[in-house]
Amino acid sequence: MCDVELLEYLEGFISERRKERFKQILGARTNYITVAIEDVYQLHNTSAVIRSCEVFGVQQAHVVEGRFGNRLDKNIAVGAEQWVDINRYRNIGSCIKSLRKQGYQIIATTSHNDSCLLQDFKIDRKTAFLFGTEREGLSQEAMAKSDGFLKIPMSGFTESLNVSVSAAIILQHLTNTLRKAQLPWQLTEAEKFEKRLEWTKKSIKSIDDILERYRR
Repeated sequence: MCDVELLEYLEGFISERRKERFKQILGARTNYITVAIEDVYQLHNTSAVIRSCEVFGVQQAHVVEGRFGNRLDKNIAVGAEQWVDINRYRNIGSCIKSLRKQGYQIIATTSHNDSCLLQDFKIDRKTAFLFGTEREGLSQEAMAKSDGFLKIPMSGFTESLNVSVSAAIILQHLTNTLRKAQLPWQLTEAEKFEKRLEWTKKSIKSIDDILERYRR
């Protein structure tokens, strides 16, 4: 089955407006930065982080679910999980190992280390940002295996932000910075094609019947 021909066939079942919308959104998507969420207890927080990834154009998210199980609430994510690639892990070690294989440096977000403030962080290579639990933050293992630390500057008495708020602030700032930089931040043409095909399938009712008809 030729995927190019299949995409052309399936696009006949969606509107021109939706096809152009897919292309527009994929033009702003990136795998240059990503997020990893370690054992967040409140399931709505994980879902809100996924939603922020989708809103700011981050294509992949990584979720460690070793302690509390599935932490994705579709009501909070508001459909974002359909458009973001969610990778799940049983422990932080396997998550970091996978990210390193993909060429990411690992940056721990923490309110207890002033190694680098957000406005001073330089995007010069692929980066994965780790976010920890609401009360405890990141585990000692996550901190020890990180390549650096990132902190959101604060001016009040409160020393920390909700994890989903922190992720939104960091992603909004860094995706804006990234798109102004002369870096290969966009998806490859192959990645864009793969997402167009996947998203088109998700947009069609009775897709299994339509695929069966195509194969015949």
